[in-house]
Amino acid sequence: MRLLIQHQTEYRFTIPQSRVVQMLRMTPTSHVGQNIVTWHIDVDCDARLKHSRDGFGNVISMLYLAGPIERIGMRVSGEVLTEDRAGVVAGTAETLPTAVFRRPTELTKAPELLIDLANRHGPAAGDDLARAHALNSAVAGLFRCNLQRSTEVRPVAEILEAGHGCSMDLAHVLVSVAREAGFAARFVTGYIYREDPDPEHRHAPHFWAEIDVPGFGWIGFDPANDMCPNDRYVRVAKGLDFRDAAPISGARIGGGHEVMNVGVDVSMSQAQYLG
Repeated sequence: MRLLIQHQTEYRFTIPQSRVVQMLRMTPTSHVGQNIVTWHIDVDCDARLKHSRDGFGNVISMLYLAGPIERIGMRVSGEVLTEDRAGVVAGTAETLPTAVFRRPTELTKAPELLIDLANRHGPAAGDDLARAHALNSAVAGLFRCNLQRSTEVRPVAEILEAGHGCSMDLAHVLVSVAREAGFAARFVTGYIYREDPDPEHRHAPHFWAEIDVPGFGWIGFDPANDMCPNDRYVRVAKGLDFRDAAPISGARIGGGHEVMNVGVDVSMSQAQYLG
């Protein structure tokens, strides 16, 4: 599938800022089943961008701005060729031992409910691939996914207590229970192409998990849709949890408050139908 992505972010500050530094994890890489044709990051003000990779192998772009800054507008756009590999991930930059992704974090520490669920899907419950699929379906059944992203990043215990959440929340729950069940698991950020008739819900940033399944390697699992990622998904960044893979994080000097507006559009290129 040939997908076109546009991701626009705007920051407005109530008080002009003297300095802003942001880390962007918004650049996907090519691997088996995902080929980046073009990708651009544009900023509509005087800024400096420096590109590198973090410890997880993600492409990061450090954005430096000197004040006074009242507004920042960023536009990420690109074209990506994808194919359905049933969630199997291959050809990616793996900079860390798999065992690192067995470690719980503040956001993914498993509460008692998930410990019980993990025990029911432990090594004695069947082969590893079947167990991973069963865990994904079990998490998908905990609560219905909100299409709008949560306004805050919550630990798994708070998510389960609330009984609702977005794809980010469900991905954290799956990462947590998978680790408790003996798997290495990691959090993934990216995009998904939807065909929903409601334009408000058609396209949005999306989050899922990857589980290292013995004999298969890393496989993506999306509890928000109870499936493995296919050719409608574009994979961008990975980490132990959202904080390691957040599209934008940073700091500013200047006080006051900030208001952020985000708009994402993922469409299917008509060029794939030519010829």
